[in-house]
Amino acid sequence: MNPTLIASCTVAGRHFKDYSLQVPLNWEDPAGEHITVFYREVSATHREHEELPLMIYLQGGPGGAGPRPIGDSGWLSVVLERYRVILMDQRGTGASTPVTKQVIDGFDSGEAGAAYLENFRADSIIRDAEAIRIHGYDSKPWVTLGQSYGGFLTLSYLSFFPEALAGCLITGGLPSLYPCAASVYARTINRVRAKNEKFYKLYPADRQRVENLVRTLNEGEYFLPDGDRFTVRRLQSLGIDFGMGPGFERLHWLLELSADGTNISNALLQEVQNRTSFASNPLFAVLQEDIYGDGANGAARFAAEAELELHPEFSTEAQPLLFTGEMMFRWTFEETKLLRPFLPAVKELAVRRTHRKIYDREKLAANQVPIAAAVYHDDMYVDAGLSLDTASKVGNLHAWVTNEHEHDGINDPSVLRRLLKNLDALGGPLQH
Repeated sequence: MNPTLIASCTVAGRHFKDYSLQVPLNWEDPAGEHITVFYREVSATHREHEELPLMIYLQGGPGGAGPRPIGDSGWLSVVLERYRVILMDQRGTGASTPVTKQVIDGFDSGEAGAAYLENFRADSIIRDAEAIRIHGYDSKPWVTLGQSYGGFLTLSYLSFFPEALAGCLITGGLPSLYPCAASVYARTINRVRAKNEKFYKLYPADRQRVENLVRTLNEGEYFLPDGDRFTVRRLQSLGIDFGMGPGFERLHWLLELSADGTNISNALLQEVQNRTSFASNPLFAVLQEDIYGDGANGAARFAAEAELELHPEFSTEAQPLLFTGEMMFRWTFEETKLLRPFLPAVKELAVRRTHRKIYDREKLAANQVPIAAAVYHDDMYVDAGLSLDTASKVGNLHAWVTNEHEHDGINDPSVLRRLLKNLDALGGPLQH
């Protein structure tokens, strides 16, 4: 199981090496089917030949491929001052045997599809990372940087392979150690409502524009370029962007493409498709609630849908129209072309009561690996209250709470500089 060097290049002061590694689809069946995991090693050109400490970046998601650096890439420039960085495409994403519509079409039942998708959860992802570390870097311990869902992965990594880790950085991704999709949505729905109020306060003219747009969509039939119908609830789903720094602006500029809400322009339709088709990240939608499954903690049962039904102010008929957050519904899979084939498997996952374990609470309580985490007080996706509860239950963890950033605060270089300083204050990465 040795990595294969695919390509290398030097661009803008950075040296890149691309690798692929064959790993078992199911780590419990190492002799069975194998898949490809792709990763990219990045180093500052002037330090390429130095013996640098290692850092692996754990991408947010679920279902997010590793970043493709362009330009300065704020956080990456900061960590390259100290580390050789590994950017992994998590299994099923990017160049790592991607899970696509075509792949899921090959299964003859929802049960078979769900059984396949179970292999793309946190427990498998961290084992892939371990395979990269062991076979690509002679088992040298490394530091992790987990953004969003990458923080979930970090706690899984600490639960099962703490000896592999010298230190951990987490940005906007401390999950509950007692994961429950229903409780997550019960908490975050209030934050979503508050984001809507802030949006309309920032852009008061958009209230009438959205009202007009809703009327226009209800009075006619409009279709996105891929054939999906542009509906009011599809419009509402654009609120997922509210948790990001530029989210309000991005939605405002999109709505402006409709003029006063009566012009369904080609540009508007294309932009809505780009943001809601999940063409590049279907697993983000497919595994959105499954990431909370841990052992025998029960079934998710479309928890976001159940929570939204308790709040009539989010109805498609309510005024003003409220946008929804990071939520997937049955209709998301029924009405989205590239997600439709996943529906039988998603329904099966939604009723599964038992799952592979992803956290070991006893090990986390006794943790010795230094962890520096950023908790965003106003985070719309990862509830700060749950994050701080977890911070109190994990050993050697320092949580920095800030309301100066949204969920994508990692894009501000000052966040990583602060976390690296906090990690140093904990004694720095362990020396194995």
